[in-house]
Formats: sequence, C-alpha cells, structure tokens
Amino acid sequence: MESTNEASAIKATYFSLLSNTLLAGVKLISGFLGNSYALIADGIESTADIFSSFFVLLGFKYAQKPPDENHPFGHSRIEPLITFMVVAFLVTSATVIGYESIVNIRTPHKVPEAWTLIVLAGIILWKEGSYRYVLNKNKKINSSSLKADAWHHRSDAITSVTAFIGISIALIFGKGYETADDWAALFASAFILYNAYLIFRPALGEIMDEHLYDDVVADIRKIALTVDGIEGTEKCFVRKAGMKYLVELHALVDGDISVAEGHYLAHQLQDTLQDQLPEIAHITIHVEPDKRQYLE
Repeated sequence: MESTNEASAIKATYFSLLSNTLLAGVKLISGFLGNSYALIADGIESTADIFSSFFVLLGFKYAQKPPDENHPFGHSRIEPLITFMVVAFLVTSATVIGYESIVNIRTPHKVPEAWTLIVLAGIILWKEGSYRYVLNKNKKINSSSLKADAWHHRSDAITSVTAFIGISIALIFGKGYETADDWAALFASAFILYNAYLIFRPALGEIMDEHLYDDVVADIRKIALTVDGIEGTEKCFVRKAGMKYLVELHALVDGDISVAEGHYLAHQLQDTLQDQLPEIAHITIHVEPDKRQYLE
C-alpha cells in the first residue's frame, strides 16, 4: 500500500513525464521549423528528461516493495541508483548538445525565426512553474531522485532562457550574429553538466552512508528524552535509504533495572520515535547503563 509520501512522489513524477513529453515535441518541431539549434538542443534535453522521469517512476514503484529475505531493510536504496541514471541522461544530452553546437558554430546558417521567442517565453514560464511544483512536493518527501527531477525542470528553464537570449541577439544584430543561437546552446550544455554534478553529489553521499543528517539526529535525541526511563543518548547514526531513514541509537537507562525492563524501554523508545518521525523506516536501539549514576 502506498504511503502519502510515495503517492505524492509518484503523482509529481507522472506530471514531469507528461510535461516533458509534451514540451519535447513542441521544442523539436519549433526548432526545426524556426531554424533554431538552441531550441532543438532544448528539445533534446527534454527528450532525455522523458526517459529519466520514466526511470524515476519505476524507482518509486520498486522502492515500495516490502522487505523480504534478501532485502530485510526494504528496497529504497534503488532511489539513489535511479538518480545516477538520471545524471547519466543529463551528461549524455549535454555532450550531444555541446558537440552539435560546435559543429553549427562552424557551419553558416540562417537567423532563427522571430516567432520562436514566443514559444520560448511560454516554455520558460511553464518549466519554472513545474520546477516549483515538483520541488514543493519534495520538501516533505526528501527524495534525491525527485529533487533531481525538479532540477531537470529548472535546468530546462535556464537553457530556454539562454536560447531566448541567443535568438534575440541573432535577430537584433542580424548578419554576422547567426551563431549567437548556437553559442547559447553551448552555454546551456555546460550548465547542464554543472547541474548534473549538483544532483550526483548528494546521491553519492547517500550510497556511501555519508553523515549528512544532523537535524534528524537532533530530533531523535530530543524525542528520546521524552520517554520515561530513558536517561539520555550516546551514539546516534543515521543513513538514508530513498525517502526513509535507517537509525542506530545507543540509549542510556538506569543500570540497576532488569534486562526485561531495558528491553521494554527500548521498544517504548522505538515506538515513540517512529510515531513522531514516520520517515524512520528502521531503528536499532542499543540499551546501555547510564554510567553517570555511579559517578554521583
């Protein structure tokens, strides 16, 4: 059964998939008819985005599978792997755009049609709005692949801005400035590569269990102290798996209580944390005697 977060993520991904499909067609057709390689380059990126959004959707679907014998912690680790695939699509499209831009810069061609600016203006507004919509969906979900999908919309908007500027320069200055459109596409390819790195880096940290979640650790320690019998906390390790967190916590209890009582307190703490922080998928609690009581 889908959680609220997973349902929201899937809904946002369907939106991205349909949006990218529609805009890829508009850009490619307008680029060919309007003699604008910057617009064609924009369309190539949107075509790559179709496939990346499709893989993001498959990743979310797979991540919902419950834990099994071979995957006791669930299947959420598929998400950063999907993010790597999204980055690969971005790098591929940027490389193709950059290469074709250089070829076009060296090849004489006509100035783009003026009406392509109207098309680009509409695309810029739509893609910026799409970015804000998907990113807003991701604020509570905290998904690396959905964030990557959101930034695809933002990078698309920025590449469209560069295309708008390039075409405007070519139209305003006329003969001798026909390649401004192609220089804009080349700049866009460089921006896409930079954006790919920004998406890749946090996903790599997630795969490598890098410590990036001080805010979550602070919340866990604060909530733990509200549980009767928990005297404090020591080690607290948090790693991310998709939209969920896996936690290992060392909790301090009275050293004179029985093993059964310590076991009971551990379960109370676990239930409290997962109730107040539903984004925690799995938590392992080590109960330790509070050495401070013997120093008093």
